[in-house]
Amino acid sequence: MFFLDPTYFWWVFIPTLLLSFGVQIYLKSTFSKWSKIENGQHLTGEEVAQELFDEPTLDPVPVESINKPLGDHYDPSKNVVRLSPPVGKADSVSAMAVTAHELGHVQQYQTGSSLIKARSFLLPAIQFSPTIMYISLMMGLLFNMTGLLWVGVAFFGLTVLFSLLTLPVEFDASRRGLKMLDEAGLFTSDEEAKGAKSVLTAAALTYVAAFITSMLQFLSYVRVALNA
Repeated sequence: MFFLDPTYFWWVFIPTLLLSFGVQIYLKSTFSKWSKIENGQHLTGEEVAQELFDEPTLDPVPVESINKPLGDHYDPSKNVVRLSPPVGKADSVSAMAVTAHELGHVQQYQTGSSLIKARSFLLPAIQFSPTIMYISLMMGLLFNMTGLLWVGVAFFGLTVLFSLLTLPVEFDASRRGLKMLDEAGLFTSDEEAKGAKSVLTAAALTYVAAFITSMLQFLSYVRVALNA
């Protein structure tokens, strides 16, 4: 229904499509560039993890393989880090950077980061809010019930808030990861450190794009509710 709305099409759909496409291209090109360059220590992502686990600022957690390109993540529910083959099995600058980022998330949970606590507080609501949001919006439009429209807008607002809280969480994980690599002496040159930062910056832009997308959608839903 929103796709047929010219305002939504030109001010939400097209901009977010171009933004997402551009960010994905930049991320893949940056990751690919530094994936072709070995890190100075010649350590795979899994070996980088073991080196960082030897540092006093981080307690070891299991590291598993996941067969999903760029699907690397830390699963706090299982307390396990999962690395894809291009990261866990490779000794590139990209592999080192991504591994350190995921261990940055581990450190956030182990140190009780307030950012993580705030985002985790919203997680239960986020798991069911999309369903309620779409049902409320559809029913509100079909039966011309403004109250239901605002219920949908409110629940989508939770998604926007979650996306906003995700930004500092991801930036902080990258900051922690780069700091751990530096303190462990795993950077062998300034160029290597610069490359690792470039990879993590490109990855962070995906979350920025997600927030902008959700914010534009939220504003379009507010417009629909106001004009109902």
